[in-house]
Amino acid sequence: MLCVIIIAIAVAGAVAGVIGVLMGMAASQRATRAVRECNDLVQGTVGSYGTVDPKALRDVAIVRYDALNEMSGQLSFSLALLNAVGDGVVLSSINGRAETRTYAKPVVAGRGEQELSPEEAQAVHSARAGAGVPVPDQESGRRDRASGRTPATA
Repeated sequence: MLCVIIIAIAVAGAVAGVIGVLMGMAASQRATRAVRECNDLVQGTVGSYGTVDPKALRDVAIVRYDALNEMSGQLSFSLALLNAVGDGVVLSSINGRAETRTYAKPVVAGRGEQELSPEEAQAVHSARAGAGVPVPDQESGRRDRASGRTPATA
């Protein structure tokens, strides 16, 4: 009788061990799948474009400047709006006393399809570099014309 009980306990222990190993394997497979899915999300390989659409607007920068000698106060500007691959548009507004002209030029892979002015090229370069919109100087609000940044950060 004691021998039968010991054998029953041993068999129950073996069955519990096998069940534990199977449950551990299933949990490991689920964890591996979850890690793979998280990695796919981070890498952007889920769906047709991933979690972040590379065609979505991502890089933005503005360069303000005095385009004409008749005006001051940096009322003219070039604004670059680009996606993750550098495609988009650069908008420029040239402000004068009598008129304002606005231009839009397409940008493909970080380069203008039409020749870009130095300010437009600076806006595209700043957007691609992540420089974005410069923060005004706290004391004077002035920006360095060449870099589009405040004198303190230029």
